[in-house]
Amino acid sequence: MSEKNDPPPDAKAPPVAPATGSVGVPRPKRRVPFWDNARFACIVLVVLGHATQRLTYDSDIALGLYLLIYAFHMPAFAVISGYFSRSGAPTRTQMARVITDILLPYFIFEAVWTLTKWIVEGQANPNPTQPSWTLWFLLALGIFRLVLPYLALLRWPLLWTVVISIGAGYLPNIDSTLSLSRTLGLLPFFTLGWWLHEHDVVARFRLLGRRPWWVFAASIAVFALAGLSAWLFVDDWRAMNLREWLFYDENYSAIGGTQWWAGGVRLALMIVAIVLGTAFFALVPRGSHWWTHFGQYTMYVYLLHSFVLYPFRESGLLRDLEPTWLWLPIVVVASVLVALALATKPMRRVFRPLVEPRPAWLFADPGLARREGHRSDPTGSRRPRGAEPRHPDPRRSS
Repeated sequence: MSEKNDPPPDAKAPPVAPATGSVGVPRPKRRVPFWDNARFACIVLVVLGHATQRLTYDSDIALGLYLLIYAFHMPAFAVISGYFSRSGAPTRTQMARVITDILLPYFIFEAVWTLTKWIVEGQANPNPTQPSWTLWFLLALGIFRLVLPYLALLRWPLLWTVVISIGAGYLPNIDSTLSLSRTLGLLPFFTLGWWLHEHDVVARFRLLGRRPWWVFAASIAVFALAGLSAWLFVDDWRAMNLREWLFYDENYSAIGGTQWWAGGVRLALMIVAIVLGTAFFALVPRGSHWWTHFGQYTMYVYLLHSFVLYPFRESGLLRDLEPTWLWLPIVVVASVLVALALATKPMRRVFRPLVEPRPAWLFADPGLARREGHRSDPTGSRRPRGAEPRHPDPRRSS
């Protein structure tokens, strides 16, 4: 979750000396299109991963794509969220944002999901300690935000979070309750994002500068190799239940990892996620495009897309679709369109009370619930003042 101004220090515009006899006015911070591009790319992968799930039961190619996506897309999202998170003592406003941006949407959408299941399935089991479908990430963001100041006090915080992640998998009592298993499993990636910002890695190594051709080529090669491995060895991945390992949602023994070295599998998957995530960020466009500003509204897509996919998943329409070479591209294109549609201004206007509630009556100081001009959503996007950002300059390169 973000409480920091976007962009980070590495993206600030250079200071300009004021003219003689004038008062120096600091230039406003410039948005860094790369981060919005990365957010939107990640949310498209979230939608695509959920959309292809039913296809994986009947198609090896679909399962290979599914495994490739899940190998890195949520770790990448956690890295982005950590990069824009603050490890210092929170202010009153920042604490209020944990309530309005995380806890309230969580309970609102849990209630909506309970009602939906009762209407569609004729039964529901209201239990806010067991997050419905995608809502686990909201709880994870809240917990990340709470523990980060303590992690920042430690020496080697990254090492400790890796130990916590691997160790949690050995404990059967750490499960999906309050999404604790996934939270602890993904904690190293969130901490890595914070660590990268804390040590100014992006600016020091000019990682957002012009990419050499070999970086682009190497990243393509990494994904090609990973995709080929996911497809060629798909029977082996199915046999070892790799899908469940990538969820970080169960203890090792529950998904077949009864050996003492089962934690080594999680460590290997974390290394794979770092490699694929690095390749992913290397391929993300650096410049502004017509779709860049949609990266500011990823929470709308994240919370709403499951309702779009729910009828298709539960009705079985995505099962037994042949041929795969035709239906899989259709699902890919549809996922991109769904992500774009849910981030548009009309959708945001309709669903803002649910996604970004601001109940003044809830706070002793009603001012904590005001809808300020600048907004930070839980994934780390600092929005500009005004209704809509200006159309990006198409001449900007990527």
